[in-house]
Amino acid sequence: MPAIYLPPWRIDVTRRPGVPRLVPATVLARAMARALDAAGGPAPAAVGLILSDDRELTRLNRSAMAKDGPTDVLSFPLLPPSAYPPHGGQDPAARRVPREPAFVLPPGRRPHLGEIVVSVERAIAQAAQGRGGQTGDVRWSPADELRLLVTHGVLHLCGWDHAEPAEEAAMRALERRLLRARRLPIGPEQHGSSRRSPRRGRPRPTPGLS
Repeated sequence: MPAIYLPPWRIDVTRRPGVPRLVPATVLARAMARALDAAGGPAPAAVGLILSDDRELTRLNRSAMAKDGPTDVLSFPLLPPSAYPPHGGQDPAARRVPREPAFVLPPGRRPHLGEIVVSVERAIAQAAQGRGGQTGDVRWSPADELRLLVTHGVLHLCGWDHAEPAEEAAMRALERRLLRARRLPIGPEQHGSSRRSPRRGRPRPTPGLS
């Protein structure tokens, strides 16, 4: 697929063979651009989105997260959380600047923030079985579930996490704001820990994805 330019962002969308087209790639790219804007991503920059299936996500979940079985979305950031603005509930340790010097790109080159890999197969199943939305108990369209997953994946890419209750609450609130701007029925507000959290991850940068 050609790159989608939504200044200051370039979204590179890859759809694996046989993966159904639930929504146009431009719709997903716009959802990602809104999340990048909200998270304060360094701009201009590029982000990759891979639309795949349970088989690939199972493999990546095992290699990157040491977990068995498929998951719905994984993010592979190429920049540390300290490259993004701080946010509510964030662990101060995540703000530490890495010892390694940042790689300097040639002049005029757009930095790549990382890759997001989504199982469209899992999005379809979760939506149809009433296991969608932030709370894992929403029955809605697979297209809406896919929009949530790419939004969630971008926030992970930008240094957000949900391992601790305070940061999870802030992350869920931002997701709700982004999705409600599109009038998506994301389900009731949830306080405390999400039972969906263990199925989504933000692995360390993994080579060979693009």
